[in-house]
Amino acid sequence: MCPECTRPFLARYDLPAAAKEIDRYNPARSRDVWRYPELLPVRNASFVVSLGEGWTPLVDARRLAKSLGCEALLVKDESTNPTGSFKARGMALAVSRAAELGATSLSVPSAGNAAGAMSAYAAKAGLEAHVYMPKDVPAPFVAECRALGAQVTLIDGLITDCGRAAAADVEKFGRFDVSTLKEPYRLEGKKTLGYELAEQLDWELPDVVIYPTGGGTGLVGMWKAFAEMEALGWIGSKRPRMVTVQADGCAPIVRAFDAGQEQATPWEGAQTIADGLRVPAAVGDRLMLRALRESGGSAVAVTDREMVDDVTLLGRTEGIFAAPEGGATVSAFRRLRDAGWIRDDERVVLFNTGSGHKYSHLWS
Repeated sequence: MCPECTRPFLARYDLPAAAKEIDRYNPARSRDVWRYPELLPVRNASFVVSLGEGWTPLVDARRLAKSLGCEALLVKDESTNPTGSFKARGMALAVSRAAELGATSLSVPSAGNAAGAMSAYAAKAGLEAHVYMPKDVPAPFVAECRALGAQVTLIDGLITDCGRAAAADVEKFGRFDVSTLKEPYRLEGKKTLGYELAEQLDWELPDVVIYPTGGGTGLVGMWKAFAEMEALGWIGSKRPRMVTVQADGCAPIVRAFDAGQEQATPWEGAQTIADGLRVPAAVGDRLMLRALRESGGSAVAVTDREMVDDVTLLGRTEGIFAAPEGGATVSAFRRLRDAGWIRDDERVVLFNTGSGHKYSHLWS
C-alpha cells in the first residue's frame, strides 16, 4: 500500500515479452494457480508454497437454470480449493512471495476464510501465523486456524476492528501484513480466477459475472486479468458486465454505486450471516466501483433469508453445498433477470466462493 495516499499498489509485468514467451497451449503446464508463472510475482520457484489450489470446476448448472426458468447458467465452484474457499488462491501467492522476501511471521485480520487459508499456507512454509477475527465468527473458522498452528486473537467487533488490532501488532512486532490489498500479492492469486474462467470458456468471456463482494479482491483481480489477457493477445476487448452482490445488512459498495460515488463510506452497524460479506469498509472500494462502471455492470444487495434459501436451491439442484456468499449470487441473478437486466440468451457465471460446511449451524 502506498504510504502517502494509502491506496493499493498493483503488480505490473512486461506483457509484450510474456506474450512471446508463453505457449498457453502447452499441455505440460500445471492445472492450478501456478499455470502461468510468468504472470505471477514469485521469481524463484523454490519459494512456491502450494496445496493444490486453483483450476476449480466451472459447473454447467442445468438443473439450477431450469428451476429458475432460464436456459443456462454456470457456477464457478471455489469451495473445492484447499481450506474450502477462494482465499487459498490469494494466500498461496501472498505467503510464497512473503517467504521469498524473507518474512518469518505473517499477520491477517479476517472474517474467517482468509485466516484459515493463511494459517494453512504459513504452516506449509514454516512461518508463524497470527490471525485476528471477530469473536462471533462461526466456531469452525477458529478451530481450523488453531488446528493449523496459528495464533488466534478474537476481537469484540467487526473485521475493521480486527484490522486495527492487527495493524498495531504488525508495527510492534514487525510482522508481514497480508491484509486485503495492503500488499499486492494476494490480488495476483485472485486474478487467476479471470485466467481460468477465460480458458475454461475457450477464451470467450461470459456476458455477465456475478460475484459476492466483501473486500473485493476477487472482482478487482479478475478485472486486472482481463486487461492483461487482452494485452497478451489472448482475448479481445469484450468484457463481462461485472455484478457485485452484498448483504442488505452491509452493502457499502452497493450504496456507493447507486449514489454514483467514486468511493464508499463505511457502513454502520454491519450485520449479516455471511461473514465474508460483513466488511463495512473495503480498501479496494475505488477499484471495485471503477470495474463495475467500466464494465456496464451493477450492484445488488440481498437479504440473509434469500441467501439461505438459495444455498438450499443450489444444493438440491447441483449438489454444491455453498457458503451463504454463494447463495447470494443466485439471489442476485434472480433479481436482475426479473428486472430484465439479464436476458435469457446471455451466458452468466455465478461464483460460489466457499463451502457451506463452515456454516453448517445455519441448517442444524
